Amino acid sequence: MATLLVFHEVDDVDAWLKATTREEFFGPRGITAKPFVDPSGSKRVGLIVEVPSIEAFNDAMALPEAADAEKADGVRPETIVVLVEG
Repeated sequence: MATLLVFHEVDDVDAWLKATTREEFFGPRGITAKPFVDPSGSKRVGLIVEVPSIEAFNDAMALPEAADAEKADGVRPETIVVLVEG
């Protein structure tokens, strides 16, 4: 297992938090994601992501369904930053 920190901006934080898209996309792939929000009220959010491997995460994120899920959740893809546990 590997742990990642993923940060990005969204169009609507409340809608992003309520969305089930993350679980629907990640769950069947053995990936879990715990959401976090910026308490200052910005549109920046984050996730602690547990993945079977970095390769599994990268493979999942390369799927067209990943882009569809991001769009449905209002994720701004150009803002995504992924950090790998050192």
